[in-house]
Amino acid sequence: MQARISQKVAVSVVFVAAMFMTIMDATIVNVALPTIGHDFNVSPTSVDSIAIGFLVSLAVFIPASGWLGDRFGGKRVLLAAIVVFTIASALCGLATSLGELVVFRVLQGVGGGMLTPVGMAMLMRVFPPAERVRAAAILTVPTTFAPALGPLLGGLLVTDASWRWVFYVNVPIGIAALIFGAMFLRQEEQDHPGRFDLPGFLLSGLGLGLAMYGVSEGPNKGWHSADVLGSIAIGAVLLVAMVIVELRTAEPMVDLRLLKNRLFGAANGVMVLASIAFLGALYAVSLYFQDGRGMSALAAGLSIFPEAFGVMAGAQLASRVLYPRLGPRKHVIVGLAGTAISIGLLGLLGPGTSLWWARLLLVTLGLSMGNIFVPLQAAAFATITPAATGRASTMFNAVRQLGGAIGVAVLTSAIVAVGPVHLVAGHLTANLTAYRVAFLVAAAFALMSIGFAMLIRDADAAQTIPGRVRRRTDAAGAPDHELEGRPAPLLSD
Repeated sequence: MQARISQKVAVSVVFVAAMFMTIMDATIVNVALPTIGHDFNVSPTSVDSIAIGFLVSLAVFIPASGWLGDRFGGKRVLLAAIVVFTIASALCGLATSLGELVVFRVLQGVGGGMLTPVGMAMLMRVFPPAERVRAAAILTVPTTFAPALGPLLGGLLVTDASWRWVFYVNVPIGIAALIFGAMFLRQEEQDHPGRFDLPGFLLSGLGLGLAMYGVSEGPNKGWHSADVLGSIAIGAVLLVAMVIVELRTAEPMVDLRLLKNRLFGAANGVMVLASIAFLGALYAVSLYFQDGRGMSALAAGLSIFPEAFGVMAGAQLASRVLYPRLGPRKHVIVGLAGTAISIGLLGLLGPGTSLWWARLLLVTLGLSMGNIFVPLQAAAFATITPAATGRASTMFNAVRQLGGAIGVAVLTSAIVAVGPVHLVAGHLTANLTAYRVAFLVAAAFALMSIGFAMLIRDADAAQTIPGRVRRRTDAAGAPDHELEGRPAPLLSD
């Protein structure tokens, strides 16, 4: 039956389903945290460990995913990760205490940490460079649609069913993806995956995990907390040690040399700053709707959801119209400018501003983000060889994950620093200035990322731009596939 379905279709279906589960899981659970805390009779501070455990586990296991995919084959590792994530989701729904739930969330993170990098590497290998803009449009849907759907679906499930269903909802998706993948995915292995880099795994996993813990807990415990400062400091030391060790290792788990690749390095710079701006703004606007304007979790989710329609429209506009005409450099800059403007205008919202204005800005935000992620993901791997794709995918996703955590932490800290409430006529009232400052901070990150976008050269990504590939093919008389696997140009070139 494998021959009846193209590998492009098979990998796309399984990867989108898997990625959708993991990304949505992070936002859908946040809505349920207060209810879970009440059910288990624990403090709001304690219940945060449910979210933190998942994020830290993701950070620890993402670095190993590229090597595992190369060593055991993408199909085996991707399906194994889906099994782990799905079983862990079911166990989370069955948890009878906070301790059990945190353990099962960590197990979820093990599966989630392997899913996205391995799936992305498979997608980049199955789509030739000239077709990667199509693959990027596919990737953009779960990447930006799931964060908007999570609060809405979470609000519905918590309100009308039980918090346990925010975990159970992953089970049918996981089972369907597993069955489809087992039937139609083709097993492919890399010839020389290399040895397992244990020092690299330990240093990167522990360093990223501690840094993620410190960044995530900073807004809750305070940046002066010994836990937070200690975690960030030790994490930073381990990451510095990781850089030193990995640059001296012949076959590193975290291949930092890939960042010398001009195009890939610039794309990672844009990705981390754009993720800070986008995911931080989505989190801040959720707080704005609920704490600033007094909306319920469900109503806030419904108000955020229009962003998803913007993403879908933006992805189609990007892949079909703008990328072939503008190329990655101008295209990414246009998307970043639109993102900065959309988030910046959210900073002008006042207590009497119509909520429809906020919803419209979320549509334009989604439209703009679609025109960042599509060209970025289409171009980023253009000069990465097939053998290095697994390691490159690992780094790309680790950067995105870290950017999202930093975005939430920085914007939450901005809100706390200004003060989410203030006294008005003797009554505590929501202080909308705090949310305005947070939005302006997010907009500033979007503007800063334009500096990295300026480093992108369209010539490096020419083989991913359909019209230019055809022109080069006509001029050189060589078929498209001969353009693949070029050595990656380095910054020092």
